[in-house]
Amino acid sequence: MIREDFTLVHPLRVRWAEVDMQHVVFNANYLMYFDVAVAEYWRAIAARAAQDFRDDYMKLYSVKAAVEYHASARYDELIDVGCRAARLGRSSITFAFGIWRGAEHLISGDIVYVYVDPTTNKGAPIPERLRSAMLAYERVKPAA
Repeated sequence: MIREDFTLVHPLRVRWAEVDMQHVVFNANYLMYFDVAVAEYWRAIAARAAQDFRDDYMKLYSVKAAVEYHASARYDELIDVGCRAARLGRSSITFAFGIWRGAEHLISGDIVYVYVDPTTNKGAPIPERLRSAMLAYERVKPAA
């Protein structure tokens, strides 16, 4: 995983409530960190494109999540959470995530989201304005 591939890298400080008895981040909290990074990703895209994509990205449902643990973050450490669109399909988006403490790569992961038509509750094509904004934002083109 190459940190420079990520257009969005968001800093976070590990809080007391996020660590376990061993004083390291409890494993499930890394998914919360991914979620924070996705929110920052959408915020960055809406700011850059000068459009409100809330109606579009609120129709994305997560269908798969994976986390790979390389090392642990600890209480009060400053970490960086990277988020990028690794794959942009017809109706799905795979986001790749990386977490670093300084130069040390701690965590890798991905989440697959499917764009859903709320009237049918079935997969639907990602709106072109959202797709175009994502492609314009990413420094590394997502796979198709």
